[in-house]
Amino acid sequence: MTPPAATSAPSRTDEITRIADEVFGWPELREGIHDAIAEVLDGHDVLAVMPTGYGKSAMYKVAGALLPGLTVVVSPLIALQADQIAGIRDRDNAHRARALNSSQRQSLTDEAWQLVEDGGPGYLFLAPEQLTRDEVLTRLKKAGVSLFVVDEAHCVSSWGHDFRPDYLRLGEIVEALGSPPILAMTATGPAPVREEIERRLRMRKPVSFIRGFDRPEIRLEVVRHGEESEQRDAILHDATSLEGPGIVFTATRADAEEIAEELVGRGVGAVAYHAGLRAKERSSISGRFHDGEIDVIVATSAFGMGIDKSDIRFVVHAAVPESLDAYYQEAGRAGRDGEAALARLHYRSEDLGLRKFFASGKPNKKRIERLVTALRSADRPVTPSELAEAVDLSQRQIGASLGLLLDSGAVRQSGESLESQATVKNAIEAVEQTAEQREAIDESRIAMMRSYAETDECRRLFLLGYFGEVREGPCGNCDTCTSGTAMEERNSTVLDSDSPFPNGTAVKHSEWGVGTVMRVEDDRITVFFESEGYRVLSVSLVVEKELLTLV
Repeated sequence: MTPPAATSAPSRTDEITRIADEVFGWPELREGIHDAIAEVLDGHDVLAVMPTGYGKSAMYKVAGALLPGLTVVVSPLIALQADQIAGIRDRDNAHRARALNSSQRQSLTDEAWQLVEDGGPGYLFLAPEQLTRDEVLTRLKKAGVSLFVVDEAHCVSSWGHDFRPDYLRLGEIVEALGSPPILAMTATGPAPVREEIERRLRMRKPVSFIRGFDRPEIRLEVVRHGEESEQRDAILHDATSLEGPGIVFTATRADAEEIAEELVGRGVGAVAYHAGLRAKERSSISGRFHDGEIDVIVATSAFGMGIDKSDIRFVVHAAVPESLDAYYQEAGRAGRDGEAALARLHYRSEDLGLRKFFASGKPNKKRIERLVTALRSADRPVTPSELAEAVDLSQRQIGASLGLLLDSGAVRQSGESLESQATVKNAIEAVEQTAEQREAIDESRIAMMRSYAETDECRRLFLLGYFGEVREGPCGNCDTCTSGTAMEERNSTVLDSDSPFPNGTAVKHSEWGVGTVMRVEDDRITVFFESEGYRVLSVSLVVEKELLTLV
């Protein structure tokens, strides 16, 4: 593809605007996206934290059309890759877009390698595990990469809600590819996650764009229940009576299947969507939902990312998610067309117990011992598949343990090669410390989720404060605003400027180290500590005991 010719020497701003309009059909770009593209084209690393449906993909699509070489896009789900590729291929003047993944036909893989060998320009989509293969790195390095895009960048953060060990090596990979500019994109990014993304990806003085978290078109509601049967009846009533299309998010596959079956029995065109389905089934369901053939998708949270539809009118959560990050990303799938939509959480405090169970996974010491022993006894570095074979397990079975070993530093990886110099004892201690830290973070995120579900203040103010955005006054479009409690809470809450520890400031705790103030309310502040997660502290007690100091 050759971008349509300009009649005169255009400015960078004009070029971005022209390509967005003429190639991709976007006469206007949302606030922040144009500037982010310009920073990428100037060779700067960019972190874009923007909600679902904001149009983040425009950044790499337009930048890729103006760069001479290959744009590599790391994306965790094949369904997401397929949607983005289809969106590029539908544009007559766009560059080629191909994917590298293990599930596609060989002919498509051959086309992807041809794009790489041609040296671009074009877009190559792949999952992070593809980049652990030496062949892939070698061929990409030879071809040259103009832009390295990390989609769902929160997956690189162990403090994010969807941590994936395969993302850990991306910073090293970028350097191996000659350090092209990095564009990291996520729909969820409180300050601790943003800092972790920048560090893990080894970003160089990144320019951050945090935009669009205030989605006034989405009404926010929480319905509290005492009994599980009451909660289930209310969920079914919503999915049956609310104007669709809509999504119901569940905690488990079994719940997704049961709720979908009950809805079908009530005459609703509902289908379950989860990891237990084959890739082709998920792709078919997503396509039918997009085309209006399905009224309601009942999805587990892990596979909500595969659903891309602009006119979703409601998102109902059948159970409390594990974090505010996950919740707002999922709720943000409603109203992407800018029209009125509803995000309703059906909440029982007992559901938090299930989330704590999910968050309390302990490392398998015997498996850790077997993996480290196998690595130390090898006479050379080994690949993950060789390691799995050596301990007589599948790569899937060793995945979680290997991820902990890598994250703790007990095992190092270069290309496809794994090695460890740690003793078994030291490796187990390092892994246990890492696992304990993750568990503490997970439990603190659950506590923040409880605070959102049980607050009497404006829910939008609560969410925006968590993500670091400022809004003046209650929103008027949430249940607490409608009931009047939001204004009562607002009138009784101290102003941020009156607090000795204002929102967003760095503080140091005598025991927990450096943290960031996330929320200020009356005598309480919520602080995120890297080692402890979110902690709610009494300001008067902190001042009296001199537990916190400004950094």
